[in-house]
Amino acid sequence: MERKLFAGARLREIRLGLGLTQTAFAQRLGVSLSYLNQMENNNRPVSRAVIQGLAEHFGVDVATFSLDESERLIADLREALADPMFGERPSAAEIEIAASNAPRLARAFLEMHQALRRSADRLASLDEALDSPRGELMVLPWEEVRDFFHYCDNYIDSVDRAAERFAKSAGFEGRTRLDRGAAWLRQAHGVKVEFRRGEMRRFDAGRRVLSLDESAGAATQAFQMAHQIALIAHGRLIEATLDLARFRTEEARDIARIGLANYFAGAAVMPYGDFLAAARRERHDLDRLALRFGASVEQVAHRLSTLQRPGEKGIPFFFARVDQAGTITKRHSASRLQFARFGGACPLWNVHRAFETPGHILRQLAETPDGVRFLSLARDVTKHGGSFHAPTRRYAIALGCEVQHAGALVYADGLDLDNAAAYEPIGVSCRICERQDCHQRSVPPLEKRLELDPNRRGVLPYRLA
Repeated sequence: MERKLFAGARLREIRLGLGLTQTAFAQRLGVSLSYLNQMENNNRPVSRAVIQGLAEHFGVDVATFSLDESERLIADLREALADPMFGERPSAAEIEIAASNAPRLARAFLEMHQALRRSADRLASLDEALDSPRGELMVLPWEEVRDFFHYCDNYIDSVDRAAERFAKSAGFEGRTRLDRGAAWLRQAHGVKVEFRRGEMRRFDAGRRVLSLDESAGAATQAFQMAHQIALIAHGRLIEATLDLARFRTEEARDIARIGLANYFAGAAVMPYGDFLAAARRERHDLDRLALRFGASVEQVAHRLSTLQRPGEKGIPFFFARVDQAGTITKRHSASRLQFARFGGACPLWNVHRAFETPGHILRQLAETPDGVRFLSLARDVTKHGGSFHAPTRRYAIALGCEVQHAGALVYADGLDLDNAAAYEPIGVSCRICERQDCHQRSVPPLEKRLELDPNRRGVLPYRLA
């Protein structure tokens, strides 16, 4: 059953941005004034016909009416409001109304909560760097950039299309990709490419020399070359994108510049149209896609999570990378699965077991407390340092989607998708998970009252009221 879309705040924002009255706007859309008024006040859902009218008459990107952003806001608000500093927790309906009707206010609230949490942590450790030079609480640049990509649905259209055009014009594919990329740099920008032992990538702007690590794999070399091409050939596009993002600090802007260049690199190595077609043809087989595009499995998994181009969307995947301590170092979700922003991930998630089975892809049928079911894949990733004394880095990556899309994945073959008993219960994090009988619970949920009896002991030393 199709879910109804209540997006009155967004509809009103578009109308005001066009400088139109409700009467004029309703006439252009072909609806009655009362119907428009009801949609803007969330008394009625925004219809498909209205969304099509916005695209045809005003050039509005229909992706702005995706349910995904509202769902991410709801998940983030739910987790933040579980903090005991807020006392009584709002109902699920109240949280949904806030996310749908006042998304900017919801994001401002999340930023305030993050600032308060950081403030408490810094005070506890007597951190003298509490305040900015103006005495304001600072948002950590890494978190600000991560949220920028998160709320862009991990898809930057202008950068993605620019990378696709470059890949096509330069013939940046196949076994000769590095040679063709080097030839393009030399002809178009007078840059010489050389390979030597040392840093993974170094560009000497004065000498016009790009140095790549000769000990790195071909996939890494191609990615790093494309990263530098983004900065050299598409600097203006990247800067314009950064201007629109309006980051609070130069540090956040600098971090985002690297992130956008990385985005360009992934899109150049795996151009959108070709990659989407190959993903569907290969049923999203990570190893076959890695071989086809000369990329690493991690690069392929990450790219699959970005296929959200309006009109050409791929499967809404979630993607994450976890270190051996269980910390999520990369995260994105185009699905309804949301990752913990504060604290560790659910220990029952199969990504934590990937380190135990190097080189193998683990499959897991999982169900979150809200009843949504997923197919989750996990695999370890080892990044060698290139020499005996160089450190080896180990991660685990996770890729998955809601189970209704599982049939399009080769990894669903042989799984009993219709068997409710086959799904393992997972959550976001222990402190907001409402499961009563989880044997891996590390801390009690914040919104539940505990019953303690010294004469009884089960799996946990307490019971949830």
